[in-house]
Amino acid sequence: MTALGASVALTGRASAQSQASFTIPEGVTHGGPTTITRVPTEQPLVAMTFDDGPHERLTPQLLDMLSARNIRATFYLIGRRVNLYPQLARRIAEDGHEIGNHTWNHPRLTGLGNSSLLRELDRTTVAIHEATGRPPVTMRPPYGALSNRQRALIYEARHFPTVLWSVDPEDWRRPGSSVVANRIVGRSHPGAVILAHDIVAPTVRAMPAALDGLIARGYRFVTVSELMGWPRWQSRNLQLSMLTGSQT
Repeated sequence: MTALGASVALTGRASAQSQASFTIPEGVTHGGPTTITRVPTEQPLVAMTFDDGPHERLTPQLLDMLSARNIRATFYLIGRRVNLYPQLARRIAEDGHEIGNHTWNHPRLTGLGNSSLLRELDRTTVAIHEATGRPPVTMRPPYGALSNRQRALIYEARHFPTVLWSVDPEDWRRPGSSVVANRIVGRSHPGAVILAHDIVAPTVRAMPAALDGLIARGYRFVTVSELMGWPRWQSRNLQLSMLTGSQT
């Protein structure tokens, strides 16, 4: 396919792959051979993603909003917060959302050596697996900061593509809920990966307007794996050792 045409075709191809396949479908990457910022598709599909949780108060509110609209999203969770609130990580998974790896302590990864970088990911993968029964299959670097060499290392050693974003409402600057909602709706496009943070109260308050605005424009919500053309995260029966490099 020259521009992938439709995400439905991608999904069909991916469903025939092995459950253990980590191959990134041809044409999906944007920003480097192991990096996802958007997926070229003519279908009105977007992936809503939330970073830095789980938050003990805000994440349940967000999950209620998503459930009311039958929306599946992707949560990039910090490992130490998963350890603090494993029941919230479990609820995220049980509600049908995907969970990705957002490191253990949210460091700037470009300042770490290889072993420290992989340890940040591995500790988080183990925590997510212990809370939900399955390991994550994608990662997002804090601040979006990761060198091309590190991206290649992570994909080769841990099979994680680096997932960035194509829509950034800069909600971490706290510009106000209406501004965040308007930026998300106004900047979205087919195949968008939308960045937001479920630890920021104004962002969570912005979600009803943002989600309803996207729905009104005809967008449908999928997880990052689904947007890429991989099987749904909950359907992948993966061994923890495949994503931590361990021998057990």
